[in-house]
Amino acid sequence: MIPTNVKRPRNLDWKRAAAILYGDWGTSKAYVIGLAFAVGGYASFWLIAAMCVLTALVGLNYMVICRLYPDGGGVYASVRHRSEVISIVGAFLLVADYLVTAAISALSAFQYVGVPHPEKFAAMSILVIGLLNLLGPKQTGGLAFLVSIPTVIVVIALGIFCLPHINEAFAHLQPLHGTFTHNWFAFVGIVLALSGVEAIANATGVMKLDPGTTDEDPCVIKTSTPAILIVMIEVCIFTALFGLAAHALSGLQLANGDVNAPGAEGVRDYLLRYMGQVFVGGAVGPAFGHLFAVAVSIVFAFLLLSASNTAIVDLIAIQFLMSRDRELPKMFQKLNKWGVPNAATLLATLVPMALVIAVKDMSGLADLYAVGVVGAIATNLGATATDRKLSIKSWERTLMFATFVVMAAIEISLLYDKPNARYFAITILVIGLILRGLVLERRMKKEAKPALVPQQLRADVTPREPAAAPIGGESILCAVRGTGRTLDFALREAQRVGARLYLLFVREQAFMTEQDAKRKWQDDEEASRVFNEAKQKAGDHPPLFAYAVSPSAAETIVDLAATLGASRLILGAPQRNALLNLLRGNVIREVSSSLPEEIDLLVYA
Repeated sequence: MIPTNVKRPRNLDWKRAAAILYGDWGTSKAYVIGLAFAVGGYASFWLIAAMCVLTALVGLNYMVICRLYPDGGGVYASVRHRSEVISIVGAFLLVADYLVTAAISALSAFQYVGVPHPEKFAAMSILVIGLLNLLGPKQTGGLAFLVSIPTVIVVIALGIFCLPHINEAFAHLQPLHGTFTHNWFAFVGIVLALSGVEAIANATGVMKLDPGTTDEDPCVIKTSTPAILIVMIEVCIFTALFGLAAHALSGLQLANGDVNAPGAEGVRDYLLRYMGQVFVGGAVGPAFGHLFAVAVSIVFAFLLLSASNTAIVDLIAIQFLMSRDRELPKMFQKLNKWGVPNAATLLATLVPMALVIAVKDMSGLADLYAVGVVGAIATNLGATATDRKLSIKSWERTLMFATFVVMAAIEISLLYDKPNARYFAITILVIGLILRGLVLERRMKKEAKPALVPQQLRADVTPREPAAAPIGGESILCAVRGTGRTLDFALREAQRVGARLYLLFVREQAFMTEQDAKRKWQDDEEASRVFNEAKQKAGDHPPLFAYAVSPSAAETIVDLAATLGASRLILGAPQRNALLNLLRGNVIREVSSSLPEEIDLLVYA
């Protein structure tokens, strides 16, 4: 049990936040070095350097955004107060990015391992990850942290073996060829792996508060800033180092968009593995070089699969959030018994599987990738930089607007130069807007019905077996949405103190009719399942069942607690991902602010 003055679980420290970001940004080294060499040859370092500068600019700007939005600073949340339409466009662009991220990360993982038909293994891994997510959201920060540790060790080791070859790399380094336009589009083609910064911005709502701050006036600078800064420095330095060191590999040849090496064809998509084999093998022997190449393959494969899982989890969360905000159909927020939206998980799994099977190629997926994330980041930066109500220093606003201009130019270039990316992003956007249109149409039809909205909310309080009411004079109210640990705790606590236990199930919906207010819990399939299972668990001391349909779950909980004269109110705080915890935390905060002082509020975690 935790006291309810902790409005929402904030337990993400800077190390785990950094691991989440590293799972995305850190993977860029695995494929961007080869993709850049495939378009720039022995002049590709300049493209890599430009991308590192852009990564640093985006990181610096998102430090400011995380400071400004300590309750969630992703494009959907931070832009929504300016314009719902723009926030929705940004959100669907992010959805397009997450779909491709899941596919490209899984494919790259199995290309590094070197299995035949890596697209089939990638599709199967996405299916397994999706099925695991159906069993309930997990705390992935700790796992991401564990995966990142061996990756950082291998990256540092490879960097050490690269250093003796820097002079040779400079000797092979060539200036960029062709016109500015040609090189600009080559640079635009390698802008990858930036979406992790949006995940960090979304996660500010569950980051640990800075010392001396409260939930009423939150601040997470001491968590968000080091998380972004440390990962940004590592990614920029080592990506630039590996991009330069690749020039020390003699005999690399470009062939139809791929890179061939002496004795090894098609090394574009696992160039780091080849670099490790050559540099370590040349220093300590071929056997050690082979072992190091295997180590590079394994750690990057796990990191890439972790990135794929993160993309699927974020995709599920953003669909759920938009459905709760009535921007997507309700089916995207209908939860299974483990608290996961089935429809959102289905989309987050099947679409990346279809993408990886249909495209099969890293460069093809890269063509689809950047439009979504660049558009989402540009939307966030532009809306924040032009918001005069925000407390931003002049140099921060100028830097943010300049970065927005660069990102907007990249987005326009991507839309012009990559028709597949353009069609994919537009398709996702059109499908999303159609779904939103259907939701709005349904809402307008409900509003147009001449229905009487009851002036006072009525809750149906029904004893399952009237003769079995508990003995004690004390009453406990527990608001439930499922049959998990919170329900078990409430049943144990009521039996321990001999109190009368009321279980409340609130069906929250924005618009109510007179029929909604009269609905019984027996008419609600989910509520019936929860109450029937509660009766079985309770044994000889069954609780009393309370059911209500309401536009505000928090108000209903407070009203019923006061009406029943409950001495204690129990709410659950399930361990969910950042966006879901944010939603649940808002209900706890609303209840806490309006609950009478004589009623004790317990949040069971």
